Amino acid sequence: MTLRLRSLTRDEHLTFIKGKPSVSFLQCPSWGDVKSEWRSESIGWIDETGAVVGAAEVLYRQLPKIKRYLAYMPEGPVIDWFDGDLRRWLDPMLAHLKSQGAFSVKMGPPVVVNRWESETIKKAIAAKSARRLRDLPPDWTDERAADVNRQLRRLGWLQDQTAGAGFGDVQPRYVFQVPLMRRSLDDVHSGFNQLWRRNIKKAAKAGVEVVQGGREDLKTFHEVYKVTAVRDHFTPRPLPYFERMWDVLNAEDPERMRLYLAKHEGEVLASTTMVTVGDHVWYSYGASANHKREVRPSNAIQWRMLRDAYALGASVYDLRGISDTLDENDHLFGLIQFKLGTGGQAVEYLGEWDFPLNKVLHKALDLYMSRR
Repeated sequence: MTLRLRSLTRDEHLTFIKGKPSVSFLQCPSWGDVKSEWRSESIGWIDETGAVVGAAEVLYRQLPKIKRYLAYMPEGPVIDWFDGDLRRWLDPMLAHLKSQGAFSVKMGPPVVVNRWESETIKKAIAAKSARRLRDLPPDWTDERAADVNRQLRRLGWLQDQTAGAGFGDVQPRYVFQVPLMRRSLDDVHSGFNQLWRRNIKKAAKAGVEVVQGGREDLKTFHEVYKVTAVRDHFTPRPLPYFERMWDVLNAEDPERMRLYLAKHEGEVLASTTMVTVGDHVWYSYGASANHKREVRPSNAIQWRMLRDAYALGASVYDLRGISDTLDENDHLFGLIQFKLGTGGQAVEYLGEWDFPLNKVLHKALDLYMSRR
Protein backbone atom coordinates (compact mmCIF):
# COMPACT_ATOMS: atom_id res chain seq x y z
CA MET A 1 0.00 0.00 0.00
CA THR A 2 1.37 3.40 -1.02
CA LEU A 3 1.79 6.04 1.67
CA ARG A 4 1.92 9.78 1.12
CA LEU A 5 3.11 12.39 3.58
CA ARG A 6 1.76 15.83 4.43
CA SER A 7 1.69 18.37 7.23
CA LEU A 8 -0.87 17.69 9.97
CA THR A 9 -2.93 20.15 11.94
CA ARG A 10 -2.43 20.08 15.70
CA ASP A 11 -5.86 18.46 16.14
CA GLU A 12 -5.08 15.76 13.56
CA HIS A 13 -1.81 14.99 15.31
CA LEU A 14 -3.39 14.82 18.77
CA THR A 15 -6.22 12.60 17.49
CA PHE A 16 -3.64 10.16 16.11
CA ILE A 17 -1.69 10.15 19.40
CA LYS A 18 -4.83 9.43 21.43
CA GLY A 19 -5.32 6.24 19.45
CA LYS A 20 -1.87 4.92 20.42
CA PRO A 21 -1.03 3.21 23.75
CA SER A 22 2.40 4.79 24.29
CA VAL A 23 3.79 7.84 22.49
CA SER A 24 6.67 9.90 23.87
CA PHE A 25 5.84 13.40 25.12
CA LEU A 26 8.68 14.52 22.83
CA GLN A 27 6.44 13.51 19.91
CA CYS A 28 3.47 15.64 20.98
CA PRO A 29 2.77 18.95 19.19
CA SER A 30 3.29 20.81 22.46
CA TRP A 31 6.96 19.79 22.55
CA GLY A 32 7.55 21.95 19.50
CA ASP A 33 6.18 24.88 21.52
CA VAL A 34 8.56 24.10 24.39
CA LYS A 35 11.58 24.16 22.08
CA SER A 36 11.15 27.79 21.07
CA GLU A 37 14.62 28.00 19.53
CA TRP A 38 13.54 25.41 16.94
CA ARG A 39 10.90 25.65 14.22
CA SER A 40 8.41 22.78 14.47
CA GLU A 41 6.02 20.90 12.22
CA SER A 42 3.59 18.01 12.65
CA ILE A 43 3.76 15.57 9.74
CA GLY A 44 1.64 12.52 8.97
CA TRP A 45 1.64 9.44 6.80
CA ILE A 46 -1.66 9.00 4.91
CA ASP A 47 -2.82 5.67 3.50
CA GLU A 48 -4.97 5.11 0.39
CA THR A 49 -8.19 5.52 2.41
CA GLY A 50 -7.10 8.98 3.62
CA ALA A 51 -6.47 7.82 7.21
CA VAL A 52 -3.50 9.06 9.24
CA VAL A 53 -1.43 5.93 9.96
CA GLY A 54 1.76 7.54 11.26
CA ALA A 55 2.89 10.88 12.66
CA ALA A 56 5.93 12.82 13.83
CA GLU A 57 6.77 16.07 15.54
CA VAL A 58 9.72 17.50 13.62
CA LEU A 59 12.03 20.11 15.11
CA TYR A 60 14.04 22.21 12.64
CA ARG A 61 17.25 23.88 13.84
CA GLN A 62 18.75 26.44 11.45
CA LEU A 63 22.43 26.52 10.65
CA PRO A 64 24.10 29.87 11.37
CA LYS A 65 23.82 32.37 8.48
CA ILE A 66 22.15 30.05 5.94
CA LYS A 67 18.58 28.76 5.65
CA ARG A 68 19.40 25.10 5.96
CA TYR A 69 18.15 22.97 8.83
CA LEU A 70 18.81 19.92 10.93
CA ALA A 71 15.45 18.09 11.08
CA TYR A 72 15.12 16.19 14.37
CA MET A 73 12.44 13.76 15.57
CA PRO A 74 13.24 12.89 19.21
CA GLU A 75 11.89 9.44 20.11
CA GLY A 76 10.07 9.34 16.79
CA PRO A 77 8.59 9.10 14.26
CA VAL A 78 5.54 7.14 15.40
CA ILE A 79 5.12 4.66 12.55
CA ASP A 80 4.84 0.88 12.14
CA TRP A 81 8.52 0.07 12.61
CA PHE A 82 7.87 -3.66 12.16
CA ASP A 83 6.08 -3.24 8.83
CA GLY A 84 8.90 -5.04 7.02
CA ASP A 85 9.30 -2.31 4.39
CA LEU A 86 10.63 0.83 6.02
CA ARG A 87 11.45 2.41 2.67
CA ARG A 88 7.78 3.21 2.01
CA TRP A 89 7.67 5.15 5.29
CA LEU A 90 11.07 6.82 5.23
CA ASP A 91 11.43 7.82 1.57
CA PRO A 92 8.42 10.18 1.53
CA MET A 93 9.56 11.58 4.89
CA LEU A 94 13.03 12.38 3.56
CA ALA A 95 11.57 13.97 0.42
CA HIS A 96 9.30 16.20 2.53
CA LEU A 97 12.06 17.23 4.95
CA LYS A 98 14.38 18.03 2.05
CA SER A 99 11.68 20.27 0.58
CA GLN A 100 11.60 22.09 3.93
CA GLY A 101 15.32 22.92 3.67
CA ALA A 102 16.75 20.09 5.76
CA PHE A 103 20.40 19.22 5.12
CA SER A 104 20.39 16.34 7.63
CA VAL A 105 17.76 14.26 9.43
CA LYS A 106 18.06 12.80 12.92
CA MET A 107 15.49 10.43 14.38
CA GLY A 108 15.13 8.18 17.41
CA PRO A 109 13.06 5.10 16.53
CA PRO A 110 10.98 4.14 19.63
CA VAL A 111 12.03 0.51 19.19
CA VAL A 112 13.08 -1.49 22.26
CA VAL A 113 16.01 -3.84 21.65
CA ASN A 114 16.84 -5.34 25.07
CA ARG A 115 15.67 -5.40 28.69
CA TRP A 116 17.61 -6.34 31.83
CA GLU A 117 15.93 -7.07 35.18
CA SER A 118 17.32 -5.35 38.28
CA GLU A 119 18.43 -8.65 39.82
CA THR A 120 20.45 -9.54 36.72
CA ILE A 121 22.23 -6.18 36.85
CA LYS A 122 22.87 -6.28 40.60
CA LYS A 123 24.43 -9.75 40.35
CA ALA A 124 26.73 -8.57 37.55
CA ILE A 125 27.81 -5.52 39.57
CA ALA A 126 28.49 -7.64 42.68
CA ALA A 127 30.46 -10.24 40.69
CA LYS A 128 32.18 -7.57 38.54
CA SER A 129 31.34 -9.80 35.59
CA ALA A 130 30.39 -6.96 33.20
CA ARG A 131 31.59 -3.37 32.91
CA ARG A 132 28.69 -2.26 30.71
CA LEU A 133 25.12 -3.31 30.07
CA ARG A 134 26.05 -4.22 26.49
CA ASP A 135 28.44 -6.86 27.92
CA LEU A 136 25.65 -8.46 29.96
CA PRO A 137 23.26 -10.98 28.32
CA PRO A 138 19.76 -9.41 28.43
CA ASP A 139 16.73 -11.05 30.03
CA TRP A 140 14.58 -10.16 27.01
CA THR A 141 15.38 -9.29 23.39
CA ASP A 142 13.06 -8.26 20.56
CA GLU A 143 14.48 -9.99 17.49
CA ARG A 144 12.47 -7.65 15.24
CA ALA A 145 14.73 -4.76 16.32
CA ALA A 146 17.68 -6.42 14.54
CA ASP A 147 15.69 -6.37 11.29
CA VAL A 148 14.92 -2.65 11.76
CA ASN A 149 18.63 -2.04 12.32
CA ARG A 150 19.54 -3.93 9.13
CA GLN A 151 16.93 -2.09 7.07
CA LEU A 152 18.10 1.33 8.27
CA ARG A 153 21.72 0.57 7.40
CA ARG A 154 20.69 -0.76 3.99
CA LEU A 155 18.73 2.44 3.32
CA GLY A 156 21.76 4.62 4.09
CA TRP A 157 21.00 5.68 7.66
CA LEU A 158 23.96 6.13 10.01
CA GLN A 159 23.81 5.29 13.71
CA ASP A 160 24.58 8.37 15.81
CA GLN A 161 27.77 7.74 17.82
CA THR A 162 27.85 11.11 19.63
CA ALA A 163 26.23 9.63 22.78
CA GLY A 164 24.65 12.83 23.98
CA ALA A 165 26.80 15.47 22.32
CA GLY A 166 24.47 16.12 19.38
CA PHE A 167 23.36 19.37 17.79
CA GLY A 168 20.04 19.23 19.60
CA ASP A 169 18.83 17.58 22.79
CA VAL A 170 19.99 14.06 21.95
CA GLN A 171 17.93 11.47 23.81
CA PRO A 172 19.31 8.56 25.86
CA ARG A 173 19.64 5.11 24.33
CA TYR A 174 19.33 3.47 27.75
CA VAL A 175 16.51 4.25 30.19
CA PHE A 176 15.16 2.73 33.41
CA GLN A 177 11.50 1.76 33.73
CA VAL A 178 9.22 0.28 36.39
CA PRO A 179 6.48 -1.89 34.82
CA LEU A 180 3.06 -1.31 36.44
CA MET A 181 0.73 -3.36 34.24
CA ARG A 182 -0.95 -6.30 36.00
CA ARG A 183 0.81 -5.47 39.29
CA SER A 184 -0.62 -4.27 42.60
CA LEU A 185 0.94 -1.34 44.45
CA ASP A 186 2.01 -3.79 47.17
CA ASP A 187 3.79 -5.80 44.50
CA VAL A 188 5.56 -2.65 43.22
CA HIS A 189 6.60 -1.71 46.75
CA SER A 190 7.87 -5.20 47.54
CA GLY A 191 9.95 -5.02 44.35
CA PHE A 192 11.99 -2.17 45.84
CA ASN A 193 15.26 -3.20 47.41
CA GLN A 194 15.63 -3.15 51.19
CA LEU A 195 17.37 0.24 51.20
CA TRP A 196 14.57 1.91 49.21
CA ARG A 197 11.86 0.46 51.48
CA ARG A 198 13.81 1.55 54.55
CA ASN A 199 14.33 5.06 53.16
CA ILE A 200 10.63 5.48 52.30
CA LYS A 201 9.78 4.42 55.84
CA LYS A 202 12.46 6.74 57.27
CA ALA A 203 11.07 9.72 55.32
CA ALA A 204 7.55 9.07 56.59
CA LYS A 205 8.75 8.70 60.18
CA ALA A 206 10.76 11.96 59.90
CA GLY A 207 7.62 13.80 58.75
CA VAL A 208 8.53 14.37 55.10
CA GLU A 209 5.41 15.51 53.27
CA VAL A 210 5.09 15.26 49.49
CA VAL A 211 2.60 17.63 47.88
CA GLN A 212 1.57 18.40 44.32
CA GLY A 213 2.46 21.95 43.34
CA GLY A 214 1.19 24.47 40.81
CA ARG A 215 2.79 26.84 38.33
CA GLU A 216 3.58 29.31 41.09
CA ASP A 217 5.77 26.65 42.76
CA LEU A 218 8.09 26.37 39.76
CA LYS A 219 10.22 29.15 41.29
CA THR A 220 10.79 26.99 44.38
CA PHE A 221 11.57 23.97 42.18
CA HIS A 222 14.06 26.06 40.22
CA GLU A 223 15.93 27.24 43.30
CA VAL A 224 16.51 23.63 44.37
CA TYR A 225 17.30 22.65 40.76
CA LYS A 226 20.09 25.27 40.64
CA VAL A 227 21.61 23.73 43.78
CA THR A 228 21.51 20.34 42.07
CA ALA A 229 23.18 21.78 38.96
CA VAL A 230 26.13 23.08 40.97
CA ARG A 231 26.49 19.77 42.83
CA ASP A 232 26.25 17.61 39.70
CA HIS A 233 28.20 19.93 37.39
CA PHE A 234 25.64 20.69 34.68
CA THR A 235 24.28 23.93 33.26
CA PRO A 236 20.73 24.51 34.54
CA ARG A 237 17.90 25.52 32.26
CA PRO A 238 16.43 28.95 33.11
CA LEU A 239 13.14 29.30 34.97
CA PRO A 240 11.24 30.57 31.87
CA TYR A 241 11.97 27.24 30.15
CA PHE A 242 10.04 25.35 32.85
CA GLU A 243 7.27 27.96 32.90
CA ARG A 244 6.87 27.60 29.14
CA MET A 245 6.96 23.80 29.47
CA TRP A 246 4.21 23.96 32.10
CA ASP A 247 2.05 26.34 30.07
CA VAL A 248 2.18 24.56 26.71
CA LEU A 249 2.07 20.96 27.95
CA ASN A 250 -0.90 21.61 30.22
CA ALA A 251 -2.67 23.67 27.56
CA GLU A 252 -2.56 20.53 25.41
CA ASP A 253 -3.80 18.32 28.27
CA PRO A 254 -4.43 19.52 31.86
CA GLU A 255 -2.87 16.28 33.17
CA ARG A 256 0.21 16.39 30.92
CA MET A 257 2.70 17.85 33.43
CA ARG A 258 2.75 17.78 37.22
CA LEU A 259 5.08 19.27 39.83
CA TYR A 260 5.88 17.66 43.19
CA LEU A 261 7.57 19.08 46.28
CA ALA A 262 8.95 17.12 49.24
CA LYS A 263 8.83 19.23 52.41
CA HIS A 264 10.33 18.75 55.84
CA GLU A 265 9.48 21.16 58.64
CA GLY A 266 8.09 23.54 56.03
CA GLU A 267 11.25 23.55 53.90
CA VAL A 268 11.34 22.14 50.34
CA LEU A 269 14.16 19.59 50.16
CA ALA A 270 13.34 17.94 46.82
CA SER A 271 11.19 18.70 43.81
CA THR A 272 10.36 16.84 40.59
CA THR A 273 8.33 17.12 37.41
CA MET A 274 6.23 14.31 35.93
CA VAL A 275 4.83 14.04 32.40
CA THR A 276 2.00 11.76 31.22
CA VAL A 277 0.94 10.74 27.71
CA GLY A 278 -1.58 7.92 27.45
CA ASP A 279 -0.50 5.05 29.71
CA HIS A 280 3.15 6.11 29.92
CA VAL A 281 4.40 8.30 32.79
CA TRP A 282 7.85 9.89 32.91
CA TYR A 283 9.89 11.35 35.75
CA SER A 284 11.34 14.20 33.71
CA TYR A 285 13.30 16.59 35.99
CA GLY A 286 14.49 16.20 39.56
CA ALA A 287 16.15 18.44 42.13
CA SER A 288 17.30 18.01 45.73
CA ALA A 289 18.95 20.14 48.39
CA ASN A 290 22.39 19.45 49.82
CA HIS A 291 21.23 19.34 53.42
CA LYS A 292 18.85 17.08 55.40
CA ARG A 293 19.50 14.28 52.95
CA GLU A 294 19.21 11.86 55.86
CA VAL A 295 15.40 12.31 55.89
CA ARG A 296 15.31 10.80 52.37
CA PRO A 297 13.09 13.27 50.48
CA SER A 298 14.09 11.85 47.07
CA ASN A 299 12.82 8.36 47.91
CA ALA A 300 9.61 9.81 49.34
CA ILE A 301 8.91 11.91 46.25
CA GLN A 302 9.55 9.00 43.85
CA TRP A 303 7.21 6.75 45.81
CA ARG A 304 4.47 9.42 45.67
CA MET A 305 4.92 9.83 41.89
CA LEU A 306 4.86 6.07 41.37
CA ARG A 307 1.61 5.80 43.35
CA ASP A 308 0.08 8.65 41.35
CA ALA A 309 1.20 7.07 38.07
CA TYR A 310 -0.46 3.85 39.18
CA ALA A 311 -3.67 5.73 40.05
CA LEU A 312 -3.65 7.27 36.55
CA GLY A 313 -3.68 3.76 35.06
CA ALA A 314 -0.11 3.90 33.75
CA SER A 315 1.44 0.73 32.38
CA VAL A 316 4.97 2.00 32.98
CA TYR A 317 6.75 4.53 35.18
CA ASP A 318 9.78 5.77 33.27
CA LEU A 319 12.76 7.18 35.18
CA ARG A 320 14.38 8.24 31.88
CA GLY A 321 18.06 8.09 31.04
CA ILE A 322 20.87 6.04 32.50
CA SER A 323 24.41 5.37 31.33
CA ASP A 324 25.18 1.77 30.38
CA THR A 325 28.13 1.67 32.80
CA LEU A 326 28.20 -0.98 35.53
CA ASP A 327 31.57 0.22 36.83
CA GLU A 328 31.20 1.53 40.38
CA ASN A 329 34.17 3.86 39.81
CA ASP A 330 32.52 5.56 36.83
CA HIS A 331 31.10 9.00 37.68
CA LEU A 332 27.85 8.08 35.84
CA PHE A 333 27.29 4.91 37.89
CA GLY A 334 25.13 6.78 40.41
CA LEU A 335 22.40 7.20 37.78
CA ILE A 336 21.73 3.48 37.51
CA GLN A 337 22.55 2.77 41.17
CA PHE A 338 19.69 4.94 42.49
CA LYS A 339 17.17 3.68 39.94
CA LEU A 340 18.08 0.00 40.46
CA GLY A 341 16.54 0.28 43.91
CA THR A 342 13.06 0.48 42.35
CA GLY A 343 13.33 -3.11 41.13
CA GLY A 344 12.56 -2.07 37.56
CA GLN A 345 14.26 -2.78 34.26
CA ALA A 346 17.08 -1.24 32.25
CA VAL A 347 15.82 -0.79 28.70
CA GLU A 348 17.90 -0.32 25.55
CA TYR A 349 16.35 1.43 22.55
CA LEU A 350 17.63 1.32 18.98
CA GLY A 351 19.37 4.67 19.46
CA GLU A 352 19.40 7.75 17.24
CA TRP A 353 20.06 7.64 13.50
CA ASP A 354 21.19 10.24 10.95
CA PHE A 355 20.54 10.62 7.24
CA PRO A 356 22.76 13.20 5.48
CA LEU A 357 20.71 14.87 2.73
CA ASN A 358 23.68 17.16 2.04
CA LYS A 359 26.87 15.28 2.85
CA VAL A 360 29.10 18.36 2.89
CA LEU A 361 26.94 20.24 5.41
CA HIS A 362 26.35 17.07 7.45
CA LYS A 363 30.11 16.45 7.68
CA ALA A 364 30.69 20.10 8.64
CA LEU A 365 28.16 19.73 11.45
CA ASP A 366 29.85 16.54 12.68
CA LEU A 367 33.20 18.34 12.71
CA TYR A 368 31.71 21.30 14.57
CA MET A 369 30.15 19.03 17.21
CA SER A 370 33.37 17.03 17.67
CA ARG A 371 35.20 20.25 18.57
CA ARG A 372 32.65 21.53 21.08
